[in-house]
Amino acid sequence: MNLRPSSSGEDAAASQKKLRIAVFNRTFSPTGGGAERYSIALVEQLAARHEMHVFAQEIDHHWPGVIYHRISAPLRKPRWMNQLWFATATWWATRRGFDVVHSHENTWHGDVQTVHVLPVKYNLFHQRTGGRRLLRWIKVVTSPRLLTYLAIEKFRFALRDQRHIVATSPTLKEVLERTYPGCSLALSVIPPGVVLPAAGPDRLAARLGLGLPTAGPLIAFVANDYQKKGLDTLLEALKRLPPNVALAVVGNPSYIDRFRQKAIALKVAERVYFLGHLREISTLYRAADVLAHPTLEDTFAMVVLEAMAYGLPIVVSDSRYCGIAGLLTDGVNALILPSPTDAKQLSERLGRVLDDPVLYRHLSEAARSFAAQWSWSKIAGQQEVMYRDIAKAASRFARSH
Repeated sequence: MNLRPSSSGEDAAASQKKLRIAVFNRTFSPTGGGAERYSIALVEQLAARHEMHVFAQEIDHHWPGVIYHRISAPLRKPRWMNQLWFATATWWATRRGFDVVHSHENTWHGDVQTVHVLPVKYNLFHQRTGGRRLLRWIKVVTSPRLLTYLAIEKFRFALRDQRHIVATSPTLKEVLERTYPGCSLALSVIPPGVVLPAAGPDRLAARLGLGLPTAGPLIAFVANDYQKKGLDTLLEALKRLPPNVALAVVGNPSYIDRFRQKAIALKVAERVYFLGHLREISTLYRAADVLAHPTLEDTFAMVVLEAMAYGLPIVVSDSRYCGIAGLLTDGVNALILPSPTDAKQLSERLGRVLDDPVLYRHLSEAARSFAAQWSWSKIAGQQEVMYRDIAKAASRFARSH
């Protein structure tokens, strides 16, 4: 075996090489959740310098130079079978011919595994001991769904070759280290970024465009899972706020009927505007006065960072529930909620922002300043360094054999 080290000239050439990169995400659409918008932003940022290939089952995206590969979905349900199918199909399609394979899904293959959600193992067994843990294991061994998810996840976090495991927040990194200690050496953090806004319509024009009231304070709520992100609590908080305060809800329309009924029961329905999915979420940020994100579980919360880029004051759950909150300071660049299910607490914080012009201006300016540190161009640069490290290591290994 020849262990000849590469020359500086070879390294320089490798650092300029146009890489062929495969990216996995079952849904590749800007109307998806944070994981989808994260993967889309990286692809867009890097497409000018590398050959980007997207493998997905649902594709609603077009970008110059990006090559799209639609993965079939013969069985949408049960979801665990579709997950197994997607993992197998993408493994077969990318087993050769790519410099880097980057998965944003629970797959056993991929040089880069970017993790956006809490591990299945953590959700099943965290803080469960004794009999409760035994009952969980009984549930697992009798469930093909859970066995499949856990088996794929185990291989996903196994160390091999040049695998890099990326957490989207320091909080999530700590969870991964506790859940799969063996992966610690491969773990790093690359958080989401944000596109800093250009000039656009003013608040009045944005509200008119969305069919929202042109006068009075407007709270924004953005989520694909209204339940998990705390819309129940927010509707109860809205009832405590003055009657001229309105709420715009953006995200998965399948939840609308259920939460509209709750708004009717709370007698706030005339103040709640369900907008469904928006392709241009920036219009909502321009229309709103504040973003409420009383989430029960978020490994980062891209929506918070996006809203901050538009200067919106933020009311968000603390770092036990929301990853980005660990980077924020209460009263400095956001208002932090110790209890996201406490409607009184949420209404008080929203009321403070909307009633105090000095606090509002301070939080707005601090939000813009915070977001400016997280541009997608910087984040993509971090990812590109990782890609090049993987490609160089593979090249050196190939030359040594």
